[in-house]
Amino acid sequence: MKQGPKAKADYKKLTDKHVPKRPVFANVIRAFLVGGLICLLGQFVQKFFMTYFDFDQKTAGNPTVAVMVFLAVLLTGLGVYDRIGQWAGAGSAVPVTGFANAMSSAAIEHKSEGLVLGVGGQMFKVAGPVIVFGVVAAFVIAVIKHLIKMVM
Repeated sequence: MKQGPKAKADYKKLTDKHVPKRPVFANVIRAFLVGGLICLLGQFVQKFFMTYFDFDQKTAGNPTVAVMVFLAVLLTGLGVYDRIGQWAGAGSAVPVTGFANAMSSAAIEHKSEGLVLGVGGQMFKVAGPVIVFGVVAAFVIAVIKHLIKMVM
């Protein structure tokens, strides 16, 4: 049986009426708060390395990222990061901790398939696109920066 445009429009109206409305504003606020708190924690960790280990701002970056990734993996293993992610949405996914959570949760989920094909294979399915897009974005930004320097 063929459906005409009127039947499709009626169906869309019917489904739109029964689909619950998403609390977009509340979701944005929660994402902003959690993402901001993760970044604030990162700033505290960076300040810790600068104060107690005499790192400058540039050299404190790598150990700061390592600590944040470690905390995200630990919280993922304990099941806490997933609950934070359910409440905060993109706020927990955007910082580097979200990437660590995605990789470690894929590894945990597929550990029964073995270390190489399960953990390694599934973990890097997530990492691959992120690395590719990161490299492409870095290249585009470098080209733009180079063009701006040439113009000025």
